[in-house]
Amino acid sequence: MYTIAALYHFTRFADHAALRDPLAELCRAKSVKGTLLLAREGINGTIAGPRDGIDAVLAHIKALPGCADLEWKEATAEHPPFGKMKVRLKKEIVTMGQPDVDPRARVGNYVEPDEWNDLIRSDDVVVIDTRNDYEVAIGTFEGAIDPETTSFREFPAWWEENKERFHNKRVAMFCTGGIRCEKSTNYLLGQGLEDVYHLKGGILRYLEEMPAEDSTWQGDCFVFDNRVSVGHGLVEGPHKLCHGCRRPILPEDVKRPEYEHGVSCHRCINETSEADKMRFRERQKQIVLARARGVEHLGAD
Repeated sequence: MYTIAALYHFTRFADHAALRDPLAELCRAKSVKGTLLLAREGINGTIAGPRDGIDAVLAHIKALPGCADLEWKEATAEHPPFGKMKVRLKKEIVTMGQPDVDPRARVGNYVEPDEWNDLIRSDDVVVIDTRNDYEVAIGTFEGAIDPETTSFREFPAWWEENKERFHNKRVAMFCTGGIRCEKSTNYLLGQGLEDVYHLKGGILRYLEEMPAEDSTWQGDCFVFDNRVSVGHGLVEGPHKLCHGCRRPILPEDVKRPEYEHGVSCHRCINETSEADKMRFRERQKQIVLARARGVEHLGAD
């Protein structure tokens, strides 16, 4: 079994670039794979590997400046969730494009999973899903509003266009693991809202702790690893990933004529050019050849 750890932490790194190589080297030494993002504002990512390897990497991260109280969520998988390890330097660990947003200053009111249902069923509460449209498409909370954004950068503009709809309402927000809500609730507080809430630990913690029979969650939750989606109890869902557009698809979608492994699905067939598809085919060919040779990409990008 592989241990999966999803984590994020907002802190202020004086030199985040200097943290990259030691972290990448430790991950390689401990057979840990996945993606970690480093920015001036903190660290974010999901990693997977043997139990002792995950423990070593988490201990290393907790020893970084300002990360002693790091929290993370764990799950397990029978198969490797990631093919390689990437430690990347970014301007933001989750990109909102709002330089004045600072979750370290203040965020909305945290709501525990066992209190979430009562909150979102209140008549004076509006529930907003802060994730991208393709994530919302396979699952969300009952009654939640889908902003239909393709990236988190679009959320501030969506809010500006729609904020009058939510006059005199309390706003409850949620996302996969909680990181987007750290920024989105800080943003709304900065816009003058007072009653802003977000689901502590995100959808993943809710699905882990809330019994299915008591749940207000509908569908599956998209995750950014080879499991693709999970349901209650964090059990792996039915979805596969189109490697052409990185969207989740169902097993029956593989049988559709638009589907070509590693190239396209019915959602993206008309979104890419023939030159793109040729490039994707070559990429898929190289992946197959590498697997046949038993080559693994362990380097940090």
